[in-house]
Amino acid sequence: MTERDLWQGPFGKQIFLTDGGLETSMIFHEGLDLPHFCAFDLLRSERGRQALHDYFARFAKIANERGLGYILDTATWRASPDWGDKLGYGKAALSDAIQASVRLIDEVRTLYQTSKPMILNGVIGPRGDGYQAGEAMTPLEAKNYHSFLARELSQAGVEMLTAVTMTNATEAAGIALAAKEQGLPVAISFTVETDGRLPSGDSLKDAIAFVERQSRGYPAFYMINCAHPTHFWQVMECQEGWVRRIKGLRANASALSHEELDAAETLDDGDPMELGASYRAIRKLQPQITVLGGCCGTDHRHLDVIGRCCAKQPHEAKRFGGTAQSAGASL
Repeated sequence: MTERDLWQGPFGKQIFLTDGGLETSMIFHEGLDLPHFCAFDLLRSERGRQALHDYFARFAKIANERGLGYILDTATWRASPDWGDKLGYGKAALSDAIQASVRLIDEVRTLYQTSKPMILNGVIGPRGDGYQAGEAMTPLEAKNYHSFLARELSQAGVEMLTAVTMTNATEAAGIALAAKEQGLPVAISFTVETDGRLPSGDSLKDAIAFVERQSRGYPAFYMINCAHPTHFWQVMECQEGWVRRIKGLRANASALSHEELDAAETLDDGDPMELGASYRAIRKLQPQITVLGGCCGTDHRHLDVIGRCCAKQPHEAKRFGGTAQSAGASL
């Protein structure tokens, strides 16, 4: 399998669901403590493991009901050495948690696998804050840092990697190189601010172009996550060739900015019907987008609506806004 075979071969037009906002769901819906938003720490307790199992199983059932594929994510967004250190995990303990995370999603797949593909996906998050670019590493520094998690996930048996909530292009390029070293397909998912630019200030177009140059086009595809559709709608309307490399969306439920979300003490779960309708309208504009999931504030309700909206080819109006309400009302 080459790095793109998975997505340019038989799965190229298959619609896949992912899960929603794992960390916000565990905190606000399950009442669990996630120090530093480190979901992998839940694997230490039976209650935490069961909560993760039930969480992923809900989305597997939705994918099955809608006849869609399902990308099963590991709970490893912050299972890298710096975050592990904050919780007192040494390299050995962190390795055990990573392996346990892969075993858990493999168990879910065993229980819910149908004729539609279910893919074990290893998640890699930013070294620093997911909302702020901070001091960027060089691609080589990022590759060296993230190679630990990429290697551990590969050895545990994941079938692809996804770099999630990337705030700058250099770190994203380093993760692409770490995935290339492991011979695994990788998706690169950027987050954007309300102006459609990365927290680093780069445009999405420039960030993708940088990663393509640095990795010689290695990523299987690109995604956008941790932003509301209104924040990146201009990109979805663009018909330039580079946009075709964007194949996945994991939007926030809320239209609030990252700064506002960071300061919020309650969960803004938005409107699932409106979010699902916006996904359908986006697929009208960019039908190559076939990986559909959620991020902060989303849960199984949002993904159920997204699945209903997108299981068939969209036929709604061309723009989000006035179309969203009417599209949702027709479900």
